[in-house]
Amino acid sequence: MAGPAALLESLEHQAGALHTLRLVCRGREAATASAGSPGPAQYSPGGEMEVASLEQAWELEEERKALGKTPEEDEETGELTPLSPGEPRPHRLSQPGLVRNETLREMALRSKLSRVVDATSRLIEVEQTLLLPLIQQHPFPLHPKDSIEFRNICSRMALQREGQQFEKDLHEAHQCLKTIIEKLIWSLAVFPSEPYIPVRSALRQILQNLLAM
Repeated sequence: MAGPAALLESLEHQAGALHTLRLVCRGREAATASAGSPGPAQYSPGGEMEVASLEQAWELEEERKALGKTPEEDEETGELTPLSPGEPRPHRLSQPGLVRNETLREMALRSKLSRVVDATSRLIEVEQTLLLPLIQQHPFPLHPKDSIEFRNICSRMALQREGQQFEKDLHEAHQCLKTIIEKLIWSLAVFPSEPYIPVRSALRQILQNLLAM
């Protein structure tokens, strides 16, 4: 399939995919903001002292368990004393490695999703402003089915914005978009004339940004 009709069909599906991707981004950002914003605390008269006492008792009990001691042994040795609120409690510290890995994974997903969104937006712009006028003069093979598949993958991503399935769909969307751009570059390679140089250069730059780590 070739000519402006094929390109316009591809553009339609790519625009639909871009709209879905932006919704996914906003949804993930809203979920992250919500998770990081705890609701307002509520206090009852005298509640602060009661909560503090309960927390202190719980912390002392946890320390006794960690050292294998009974309350009677603590009283005899006098080794354990209540800790101040700001004093670190080693046995309750989270594992830094686990927290760091989770953070890196989320950062990698966010970066990859952002690159897919940016590349899709830029691709549509190049196709509309540079490629469409050229293809009206010199038709060449296009592959709308890849853009259809890309849109379908993005639609699946919108249904599940977290977890392994989301990561799998994001990877597939990334690879599908890469294929779309590469096929355009290959199709334009048969046109060595000067008007096609800016298009090929722009597409290569989009591909480079998409694949950046």
